[in-house]
Amino acid sequence: MIQIGDRTFDLSEPVVIGAIVGAVVVLLMLLLLILSLRASARSARAAEPLMGQVSQLAQVVQSLSQGQAQLTGGLEAVSKSQTMTMQTMEVRMADVQQKMTERLHENAMKSARSMSDMQERMSDVLHGSSEKTTKSLTQLQERLATIDKAQTNIEKLSGDVLSLQDILSNKQTRGAFGEIQLNDIVSKAMPADSYALQSTLSNGKRADCLINLPNPPGPIVIDAKFPLEAYEAFVAAETKDAQARALTALGQAVRVHIKKISDSYIIEGETADGALMFLPSEAVYAELHARLPNIIREGFAARVWIVSPTTCMATLNTMRAILKDARMREQTGEIRKALRQLHRDVEIIGEKAGKLETHLRQAGDDVAGVITAATRAGKRADRLDNFDFEELAPEAETNVVPLGKSAE
Repeated sequence: MIQIGDRTFDLSEPVVIGAIVGAVVVLLMLLLLILSLRASARSARAAEPLMGQVSQLAQVVQSLSQGQAQLTGGLEAVSKSQTMTMQTMEVRMADVQQKMTERLHENAMKSARSMSDMQERMSDVLHGSSEKTTKSLTQLQERLATIDKAQTNIEKLSGDVLSLQDILSNKQTRGAFGEIQLNDIVSKAMPADSYALQSTLSNGKRADCLINLPNPPGPIVIDAKFPLEAYEAFVAAETKDAQARALTALGQAVRVHIKKISDSYIIEGETADGALMFLPSEAVYAELHARLPNIIREGFAARVWIVSPTTCMATLNTMRAILKDARMREQTGEIRKALRQLHRDVEIIGEKAGKLETHLRQAGDDVAGVITAATRAGKRADRLDNFDFEELAPEAETNVVPLGKSAE
């Protein structure tokens, strides 16, 4: 870089290099001129050629001066162009810096908004998690309270089971328990006037439940007593020999009870030709059918049907259907009378419907006449509104009032 006055020139630019080369040439020419002037004094003969060379050298120097002037103008133009370029670059740099500042500010605002949104979401998530945790803890506390309540109920149920065992260990109370269960089943399956509890028969025997069925089959007795001691001994037996002995004892006890029911509750002409032995346990019923099928067949032969709570409910539903059918047969006359009245009501409805149809048809005709008259009146009103008196023609209806004066 070369600084001349207020201007700075770069040695790598071609214009500056040309200007330097021109100046060097000018200096060489001046040096040659000086040498030529010194040589002119030595030789007069060489003066004329030297003068020619000087003249040529002067022309060259003038050309160099013109080139230098052009170079100076070019350097000024280059300097101006460089100055304008620098100014343009400064303006562009300022714009770029402003845009970069705006973008950085915008990015900063976006980042701040994103951070704020993220913070709000995190706060919502944490708040939701806190609520869920609180809700879960509340539900856990409620479930623990439910578990505590269930534990209390289990303890109470254990006490009830123990009391139930005490009840079942006593033969008299066990019979009362079976009667209560049978009473509950019968009351749910049968109408209240179709059975009697603790009914006394003609032989003096008291039946736990007597179902009043029509003949045939007639009233049927349900006995709720069962020898549970033999079954408990069978369940408590640990060895095969003990189980075999207990099973034999159970069969013998059931056989005796079947005979007792057959002798006490099957009375010819008073009760049905059979009776029911109610077992308050499905397990006992299943064991009898699985291990003592011969006892079940003996019960069939003695016309004593062994039922469990489930089969007793099914049997009672069948009895209810039989009772319903018998009552419907008894009420056949009333049903026929009601059917005749229903048929008469249907005939009356048909007559009323025919009359109503006639009235509706007449009303329809009247409505059609009203619509026709209204249409005709509307047309006349339109003609009067348009003053089309010439288009009005006399009609034959007697109910039309003429517009002119009548001749008296």
